[in-house]
Amino acid sequence: MLLCKRPAALLSLAVLLTSLTACSNNPTAKSLEESLAADSRLQNNPVVFGETNKGEPQSAQNAATVQLPADFPKEIPLYSNAKLQEVTPASGSNNQVSTRWLSSDPSNFITSFYRSQLQDNSWQILQQPADDIGTFEARRNNLLVKVSIQAQSVTNAAPNQPQTATSLVIDYAPNSADTAQSTPTTNNNTPQPGNPQFIGPVAPNTATTQPSTTPNNSTTTATTTTSEEFSDLNKAPQELRQHIQDLAALGVLSVESSANKANSSNTNLFEPGKIITRRMYARWLVAANNAMYPNNSAKQIRLAAETTQPAFSDVAKTDADFPAIQGLAEAGLIPSPLSGDSTTVLFRPDAPLTREELILWKVPLDTRQALPTATLDAVKQTWGFQDVGKIDPKALRAILADFPSAEQSNIRRVFGYTTLFQPKKPVTRAEAAAALWYFGTVGDGVSASDALKLKRSPT
Repeated sequence: MLLCKRPAALLSLAVLLTSLTACSNNPTAKSLEESLAADSRLQNNPVVFGETNKGEPQSAQNAATVQLPADFPKEIPLYSNAKLQEVTPASGSNNQVSTRWLSSDPSNFITSFYRSQLQDNSWQILQQPADDIGTFEARRNNLLVKVSIQAQSVTNAAPNQPQTATSLVIDYAPNSADTAQSTPTTNNNTPQPGNPQFIGPVAPNTATTQPSTTPNNSTTTATTTTSEEFSDLNKAPQELRQHIQDLAALGVLSVESSANKANSSNTNLFEPGKIITRRMYARWLVAANNAMYPNNSAKQIRLAAETTQPAFSDVAKTDADFPAIQGLAEAGLIPSPLSGDSTTVLFRPDAPLTREELILWKVPLDTRQALPTATLDAVKQTWGFQDVGKIDPKALRAILADFPSAEQSNIRRVFGYTTLFQPKKPVTRAEAAAALWYFGTVGDGVSASDALKLKRSPT
C-alpha cells in the first residue's frame, strides 16, 4: 500500500516545484517561497543543540548565588533550612551588616532554635520574643547580633507546599581588631570579670563582708554590696529606688562591678533596666529570703551541698550558683524533676526571667502554704487580665494566690495597676528587686526595711 502511494507523493512534489519555478514573479509564490526559506540568523549564528546561547542569560543555571560575607562571625547560629536571599553591606556608625533569609519552616520552629542556641552557647540575651515571632538581641564577646523572625504568606506556593513561610533577618556588627584584643581571655570556659557574660559579684575596695553558713555548718566570708556603691539608681523608676537601696544594704544584690568596664572609676552600676537572668534571680531570691529571717531557721532556704545530685543537667556542682538553684529545687520552689516535672530537665540559668516565673517562684515564700487550685476564669475575674490565656498553667495558681495581698501583692508592687500581665515578658533587675523587697501576705510579712533595722540593731 505504501509502495503505491510513494509515486503519487513524488509526482505532487514535482508539480509544486515546477509551479514555483514557473511563477517566480507571482506574489503568492514569493510569499510561499519566503515562508519555506531558512532563517538567516541561523546562518550567521549556528546553534549546537544541548548548549546554551552565551549571549542570553539562563536564569535557572546562571543566576548569581548570594554569598555570606567572608568575615561573617562563625559564632552566630544559622538555621539550616533557611536560604540566604540578600546581604546588605556594613553601613552606619556601628558598621552593621544585614542578611535576609527565607525558610519554609514555621516561625515557632525557628524561634525555638534561636532561643536554644543563644542560651546554650553563652550569649547574653538582651531581648527575646514573647511569642513565636519577634526579635532576639544578644551579645557575646563584644559582638552584637539581632535576629528578627517574621511569618509571611506565600503568594504562589508550589503544589503540596506550605502556604506560609518565615522571613529571617540577621543583623550584626563585626568585631574590630581593637575590640577583640581588649577582651580578656582565660584558659577555661568560665566568663571572667570584664567579659559581658560575667555575672558578679566582684568585690570593690570598699566592699563589706558578712559571715554566711554553708550546708556543712562551716563559716565563710561572702562579699556584699551597699547602696552607696550604685551610681545609676537615678535610672531606676522612682517608685522602685528605695526597694533597691534597702536590698543592697542587706547585701543580697550581687551584680558585676563596673570597675572592670571601660570608662569606669571604682563605682558599681546596678543597671536597673537590664534584663535579669534566671540564675541571678535564683541567687537573689535565696539571699533575700534568708536575710529577711536571719533568726528564724525554719523559714530559711537551705543551700545544697556539693555532694547533692544535680536536679538539672545544665547546672553542674561546680557552678557558682549551684547551691542556690539546687536549694530551690530541693525545696520544691521551682519546677524540676524533684517536684514531679519530669520534662523540666534544664534550668536554663542564663535565660531571661519572665514575669510569670517571677511570681511562680516568689509567691510560695509569701504564703508558706499550698497554692490554691486556679482556673483561667478565676484569674480573669480577680485580676482582670485580658491576656490570661497566655499564662502557663503552673503559674496560674501563684498569680491567683498573690491577689489577696492587694496593694502589697507582688504584681501591684512591681508592675503597678495593669490589665495586661504579659506573662512571657522579661523582667528587669529593678522589677526583680521590688518583688524581693517584701516577703509575706498583707498585714503579716517583713520588708527589707524591717530586716535592715534588725540588722543594725545593737541587740
